Amino acid sequence: MGGYLPVDSAGQQQMLQALGLSSAKELFADVPEEMLLEQVNIPQGQSEWETEKAMRGMAEKNQVFSAVFRGAGAYRHYIPAIVKNVVAKEEFVTAYTPYQAEISQGILQAIFEYQTMICRLTGMDAANASVYDGATAAAEALAMCWDKKKPLAILAASAPPGVIQVCKTYCDGAGMELVVAPLRNGLVDKKALSELLQDQRAACFYLQQPNYFGLIEDVAGIAEIVHQYKAKLIMGVNPIAAALLQTPGECGADIAVGEGQPLGMPLSFGGPYLGFMAASKAMMRKLPGRIVGETVDNRGNRAFVLTLQAREQHIRREKASSNICSNEALCALTASVYLSAMGPTGLRQAAALSLEAAHILAQRLCAIPGFALRYKSPFFHEFVTECPVSPEYLEEQLAKRGILSGLPLDGSGMLWCATELNDESQIDALIQGIQEVTV
Repeated sequence: MGGYLPVDSAGQQQMLQALGLSSAKELFADVPEEMLLEQVNIPQGQSEWETEKAMRGMAEKNQVFSAVFRGAGAYRHYIPAIVKNVVAKEEFVTAYTPYQAEISQGILQAIFEYQTMICRLTGMDAANASVYDGATAAAEALAMCWDKKKPLAILAASAPPGVIQVCKTYCDGAGMELVVAPLRNGLVDKKALSELLQDQRAACFYLQQPNYFGLIEDVAGIAEIVHQYKAKLIMGVNPIAAALLQTPGECGADIAVGEGQPLGMPLSFGGPYLGFMAASKAMMRKLPGRIVGETVDNRGNRAFVLTLQAREQHIRREKASSNICSNEALCALTASVYLSAMGPTGLRQAAALSLEAAHILAQRLCAIPGFALRYKSPFFHEFVTECPVSPEYLEEQLAKRGILSGLPLDGSGMLWCATELNDESQIDALIQGIQEVTV
């Protein structure tokens, strides 16, 4: 790429001298030595056919499981064929961020429809145009609540580990203190939470529903505790479970966020995914990114405008409450098409079938000696069991049978998941595989 850059070696040296450096290597002094490349060895170019052959060879090394019983934040649901068909249209795939927003009515309408659906799903008053993923959405929600007089954020220990890690990174950079609230039998310990809130320094509390272990939290009760101490409640939402459970709005949440991947996006080795954010009217102006609104033009026709975009994201930089200036528009469109294709009835059916499959799976597993539910609280479509053998060993042996097991936890437990795609034949195959391994 060096030959395409407008600055020659003399200009680069001049810039280094202005920084008080003698070489480009000094510029990257903070990068570990083992991460630096002295030379990039790029092989000779190949023809299209040769490249395709090489790519297929690499793809054949991947193991495609016939059955998946793992969730932990990313879920395998049925995706109607129309979703990919619509989203793959050239006008959607090639669209980019509209810098002259109102000219791009198609993009604005797509975002507006997405925002409307997220508001209906969460029961909140306003939603933004989306962010990069669920963990980013959670961290951005903490930033929405930050206050000099309230520099503390509290996260439930039952939040997904990835969410906790990203929130820690955000808080570290913003100078916000972060505390993880302890659990009791897999659920938030309300007494411990009250004690953490008593010093009045907490700006917010983040709670996942269902939580990382699949359990259903008492969100309404926790909301009362949080609001009693003048803090905000941020609720992490599984969008499929939202079709059956009380919405964040009904539970009293101030902000609702979540990972939108279950809404029509395949697992895809971890991305691209979608972070959705919605808030109450009181918190609306603190939403990061963009909000598209509906109006009429000078002829009285329906039109869409960029209603809210915090300019501080562009010009204030490190002083801004958020630096997110773009969004995952194609993924947001995917979620919109999925929700439109499924409709309220289809979404509830997917949720109900997932719930049913998970409880059948739990019953079948616990009938095997040595397996038992770790937690007795109600759950949605994930749950944790103890294992009579090493979870890692069980994972390895089931993989040989084309089955992706639950996620091994802390040496003796396993986090299982079932969706509407895990039918009776898959559960039978799993149970048979486990019996062969554990007997």
